[in-house]
Amino acid sequence: MSSPIISKCSQHSSLAPSVQENALENAERSHADAEMTRVLKTAPLHMASDPSSGVITFWRHDPLHDVVRPMADHVIMTFPAEPVRFERRDGKVLVNGMTRPGTVTIIPAGSTSRWDIYQPLSVLQLYLPHSTLDRVAHEAGTTAPGDLVERTAHPDSITSRLLLSAADALEGSAALDALFRHQLTDLLATRLLAAHAGSSAAVQPVTGGLSPNVLRRAIERLRSGRDADVSLAALAADAGLSRFHFCRAFKESTGLSPHAWLRQRHLEQAMSMLRDTDDSIVSIAIALGYSSQTAFAAAFRKLTGESPSDWRRHVR
Repeated sequence: MSSPIISKCSQHSSLAPSVQENALENAERSHADAEMTRVLKTAPLHMASDPSSGVITFWRHDPLHDVVRPMADHVIMTFPAEPVRFERRDGKVLVNGMTRPGTVTIIPAGSTSRWDIYQPLSVLQLYLPHSTLDRVAHEAGTTAPGDLVERTAHPDSITSRLLLSAADALEGSAALDALFRHQLTDLLATRLLAAHAGSSAAVQPVTGGLSPNVLRRAIERLRSGRDADVSLAALAADAGLSRFHFCRAFKESTGLSPHAWLRQRHLEQAMSMLRDTDDSIVSIAIALGYSSQTAFAAAFRKLTGESPSDWRRHVR
């Protein structure tokens, strides 16, 4: 995989040095979703937002030639499809190369650069508040993070795969997908702290599971139905643990992450309803909290290899 080419621009770079020098104070910076909408001149195809964690978006946009202004959030991008040629200018530094699967681009909060992208591009983006990095660093027992390092089409298959997996949670069951996004954002923040912070953070390993009473309460909450708060924050608060430590302790006790446990629970409920009732597929999808029959069928097929209607026909 070829690396981006970095060179010095002339004094007449299309991004004037004053753009960097006159960066807005954090309180005046736009949030990343607003700035990206301005720059890309379109709306994301999919978007999922959680004020406690961040925003995940999927875009398909036309070629662009514009300056990305300073933002209040860190922006982490990965590219699921075709390679596209780009140039990124930051002051006197020019980076040119190709977007490729398995690479990430990081725009740290407060930075600005000129982008020239010469073909339509598909991109998955995470908008991460610095407060989320601070929280995850604190919960993981590391030192407070410095700024993220600016990256451009940087090879990092781990971060890329994590972010690409978010595409599965941009539509579907609201409770299930929200729980997945919470876990995913914390995992991505942990990875960014380890690989892309100004000073690498060593995350301490967590050992030991939940006590029987705490585990019972967590499972009761996960089983309690559509109206229950099954967010990672609520589960962790019930256990008296941070989100970071709760996830690891729950997996130590059950062998599954909270999201994987709830997904398995949904699958068992779906199978029971398909086998033991004559309810329509669409009514089962609604009962399990899926946004549509299509979203339910896609989730069911991913776990079983069959559509709900085919599975029902085989077991009856």
